[in-house]
Amino acid sequence: MKEYKPRIADEILEAKLDAMGAVLIEGPKYCGKTTLGSRHAKSILSMSDPDTKDQNMIMAQTNISRLLQGSTPRLIDEWQIAPQFWDAVRNEVDKRGEDGQFILTGAAVPPKNDQIFHTGTGRMAWLRLRTMSLWESGESSGDVSLRELFNSNVVVDGKNEIDLTKLAFVTCRGGWPKAVLAKSIGAALMQAEEYYEAVARFDISRVDDVGRDAEIAKRLMRSYARNQGTQATAGTILADMKASEGDSVNENTIYSYIKALKKIFVIEDSLAWNPNLRSKTAVRTSDTRYFTDPSIAVAALGLGPDDLINDLRTFGFLFETLCIRDLRVYAESIRGTVYHYRDKNGLECDAVIHLRNEKYGLVEIKIGGHDLIEEGAATLTELSKKIDTTKMFPPSFLMVLTGVGDYAYRRPHDNVLVVPIGCLKN
Repeated sequence: MKEYKPRIADEILEAKLDAMGAVLIEGPKYCGKTTLGSRHAKSILSMSDPDTKDQNMIMAQTNISRLLQGSTPRLIDEWQIAPQFWDAVRNEVDKRGEDGQFILTGAAVPPKNDQIFHTGTGRMAWLRLRTMSLWESGESSGDVSLRELFNSNVVVDGKNEIDLTKLAFVTCRGGWPKAVLAKSIGAALMQAEEYYEAVARFDISRVDDVGRDAEIAKRLMRSYARNQGTQATAGTILADMKASEGDSVNENTIYSYIKALKKIFVIEDSLAWNPNLRSKTAVRTSDTRYFTDPSIAVAALGLGPDDLINDLRTFGFLFETLCIRDLRVYAESIRGTVYHYRDKNGLECDAVIHLRNEKYGLVEIKIGGHDLIEEGAATLTELSKKIDTTKMFPPSFLMVLTGVGDYAYRRPHDNVLVVPIGCLKN
């Protein structure tokens, strides 16, 4: 049996199976959806198995209830090959009246809406699986828990084992399970490169059966990579493509390609956070551009670890994408969402982790160094003073999340936390 590294999503899946009749695991291709589902299933139906695919497709058309029989939870892998599974699972859950009956997994390419008649409300739960965080891949010590930071006056102490060279490698490698488990550096780095090629050549067209040009897709992703962590509009991305690539596409084409990349979970932009402020400062509502994994941006730009070390400015933007990925993984396990803040005066906060109970923490992301940490701390302090605490909680914590640095600690003079990403866990 191949090696398995436990995922934070293991506990989330167990909880959802205890509460709902079926769980749909969604996320980018190669992020480990089938492997996760298999770990929790008591029986498995693989719709893409070439030995049984034709037979199963006939059964799906004529007697789909037979395919749903088996020990529960029953995993239906590549369910979207026969979209009628959705309504059949919903109906079977109703008939059985029990939770934890089915797990659905499949490719990132979704079925068409007109092939599904019921929403699954009350029967189906959704689980977003992302690529592996540094805690899951074993690079983070996990000395600092994001959950515990929401408790007042928690002691913050941790040792970071990730230096600049290692940080550049994990940024380029990404959190793809196959890359994390690869036996060589070359094999690990190649996973993101091949993912990028597959997206451009096939997946961006398969998502809605609209033929798209692979080279335009690549140029768009390169431009998106150059605009990581910004609120670049489609027009800005188009102008960047024209300046850098000489493209003659229009904004409608850009919107079409971006929409397709979002559907297959290649892109996951960060929504704007809109707090209650003491003043009437206008808050920018544009989404902030991010790939789901930093390695996609690295592959799009054709870079490697040495390139990042030699260009710390670019490294900083891609490191921010890595941090947003990890914060999303950690926040989801504590019922939180990651947002971005920016106002008309240019005051910006890279990540706001907002929980369902309305508690929140403010995070600035800096690759490291005294001056950058001071800059991040000043930004956090300035933003926290603008928040109207008569209408909402004060922030549970202010944190500068760094790439390098030996230790995690709390600054005594302003209470700002300095935490290397190599110390953080959920």
